[in-house]
Amino acid sequence: MRSLFPRVSALPSAPAPAATEAEQFAAHLSATYQLSAQGNYVFGSPLGPFYSHQRHGYLHRFVFFGPHATDDSWRLSFLAGFDRRDLRASRALLALIETLADQVEDGHGLNLTFFPQVDAAAAPANAAPRLLDQAHWSRSAAPEIDLLEKDARLRGYHGFVRLETTTAEDDLITLRVREPAGLEESPDVELISTEETGAYPVRFERAAGPAVADGPLTIAEDLPVQPFELTLRIPAAWPETRYRAAAVTILSRFIRRYRAFQAYGQHL
Repeated sequence: MRSLFPRVSALPSAPAPAATEAEQFAAHLSATYQLSAQGNYVFGSPLGPFYSHQRHGYLHRFVFFGPHATDDSWRLSFLAGFDRRDLRASRALLALIETLADQVEDGHGLNLTFFPQVDAAAAPANAAPRLLDQAHWSRSAAPEIDLLEKDARLRGYHGFVRLETTTAEDDLITLRVREPAGLEESPDVELISTEETGAYPVRFERAAGPAVADGPLTIAEDLPVQPFELTLRIPAAWPETRYRAAAVTILSRFIRRYRAFQAYGQHL
């Protein structure tokens, strides 16, 4: 019997809303924790807790122990996510961890710690930027900086690597080296060079380590090892795919170069 009602085709389902940057970062972070639970070289161990805006928080921390790493291995701390409004640096650092987990020999003998989101406090969405990248590590009231300071004093890092974003008007990557004590006596030693930056447009900057007003070197005189600081700044105007590729490429090559420094130092 013929139906008296017209046939109605199924309406197409509405497309799922695109994930926000915060949701993408949360998913990426969760995947990195899963990676740390499955492998033999990457370990997830949050640092904290701290208390802010009536809530407890943690600093996400991942540690990479390269093959044959020991308690005496050279230690580096990688820091990103100084501004919660821009998570590209945070996701790039997570991508670097994934790269190391897949290519463990790049970090042979090294002990590397990663903090992908320094600006981790539960601040209101419309709160002003906290400028954590400009914080003096022994004078800041930010609870995250307090945790990082305590960690630096405990771990005795040989160097700190900061991943940040430049202004939108800048079209060059900036690589700033604040030199460790004694580096000026060894002019043939470079922490990073054009070999690590490849075809990326880069501006190199150098500054004396002790004359600093921000970052981990503000407490350098109190640390068991006099560390260096390398800051990689990537233009804000770059799309995330290019941003991440540049960060992972340059920092991966830097880690391989630093591994060679360690191997050379062991034979001096």
